[in-house]
Amino acid sequence: MGTLVLIRHGQSQWNLENRFTGWIDVPLTDKGREEARGGAEFIRGLTFDRAFTSVLARAQETLTIVLDAIGQPHVPVEKDQALNERHYGALQGLNKAQTAKKYGDEQVKLWRRSYDIAPPKDKTAQNPDGMSESLKDTAARTLPYFQAKILPLVKAGKTILVAAHGNSLRSIVMELDRLTTDQVLNLELATGAPIVYEMDAAGTVLKKTVHKLPSQSHA
Repeated sequence: MGTLVLIRHGQSQWNLENRFTGWIDVPLTDKGREEARGGAEFIRGLTFDRAFTSVLARAQETLTIVLDAIGQPHVPVEKDQALNERHYGALQGLNKAQTAKKYGDEQVKLWRRSYDIAPPKDKTAQNPDGMSESLKDTAARTLPYFQAKILPLVKAGKTILVAAHGNSLRSIVMELDRLTTDQVLNLELATGAPIVYEMDAAGTVLKKTVHKLPSQSHA
């Protein structure tokens, strides 16, 4: 039996400021670091064979804090852009409440919570390539990586830790939990709170445990 642990990074500075973050590199807050340490307590009894994270600092810092807290700082780590947060295009850096006032609540809700509608594409200093992703787009890059790099290790009986982001992890949970495109839109992953899957050699989920921290952020 293999074990897969998914953990969303702790609260970031832009989570705190209610801003669209996407691929912008912003640090964790002190609360975010506390959340990472708190989440580590739930998985202290596990011995990890490998760890995976994105190329963004907030996920990498969360992973480092967790591994240090459980006394396993030398676990091999692979970093890949496939695990990055969803790219929010022209919305990156904008305050969510102010954006809703400008474009309307319903339009922003569509950008944030629809499955296949991406935010507007604008070439800005923070987004020079004009990128923008829907949740469907995020899943299209995250899931092939998960299926090729991570899932085979879990099937082989390894214990694997993935520290990533709300939307890349939602894509993985959608796959493992067999959620519909409607169901995944209501899925909220709390910052710093581990989700533990126990799986057999065929990749079937035998048990899922969602841990909760005393104080959590879904921003």
